[in-house]
Amino acid sequence: MNIKKSKTIKNRIFKIEASVLAALLICCVLNISSFSEECKNIRSKMLRMHVIANSDSEEDQALKLKVRDAVLSEGKEIFDGSVTAEDAKAKILPETERLRKAALKVIENEGFEYDVKITVENEYFNTRTYDSSVTLPAGDYTAVKVIIGEGKGHNWWCVMFPPMCLPAATKECEISDVLEKDEVRIVEGGSKYKFKFKIVEIYEKISEKLK
Repeated sequence: MNIKKSKTIKNRIFKIEASVLAALLICCVLNISSFSEECKNIRSKMLRMHVIANSDSEEDQALKLKVRDAVLSEGKEIFDGSVTAEDAKAKILPETERLRKAALKVIENEGFEYDVKITVENEYFNTRTYDSSVTLPAGDYTAVKVIIGEGKGHNWWCVMFPPMCLPAATKECEISDVLEKDEVRIVEGGSKYKFKFKIVEIYEKISEKLK
C-alpha cells in the first residue's frame, strides 16, 4: 500500500470518527436541553417555604423552629396545602403582616429583639433531596421566605405545594397530581439523574450570577 493511499484511508477514518463524535455531542446537548426544560417546568409548579435563622448559634437555630411553627400555626388556613405556586402571591402576601406579628411575639417571648421579614418571591435553590425520595432541581422557585434578624444562619425549608411537610395540610395532593409523568420520573429518579442534575445546577448558578 503506497503512502498516498494510506493517508487517504486515515483521513476517511478520521472523518468518520469526527462525525460520530459530533453526532454523540449533539445527542448529549439535546438530551440535556430537554432535561433542563423539564426541570424548569417542575420548578414552576412547586411552592416552597424557606425559614432562615439569625445565626448558627444553638439559641438562634432553636428559635428558627419556633418561629416556623408560629407562622404555620397562625396561617394554618393558607398553609393547608391548597395554595399553589401560581396563586401564592395573591393569597399569602396580604397575610404577611399578620404572620409577621405572630413570629415577633414568639421572638419577644423567647427574650430576643430580632425583626422578621416575610415575603413571597422567586428564590434560587441548589439541588435538594427531600425525605430521601424526591430530588428538586436547582433554580428559581416561588417561595414563602421568612428571614429572622440578620438571616445569616442555617435554614429550614420544605415543599408547601404539593404539601410534603405541612402539619396543617388537609388537602390530599400527591406529587403525581401536580407533575407530569416524565417530571415525576425525574424528581423520583435519585442518583439515576445525578449527572444531569449537576449540569442543570451549574447552568442555573451561572444564570443566577449574571442576573
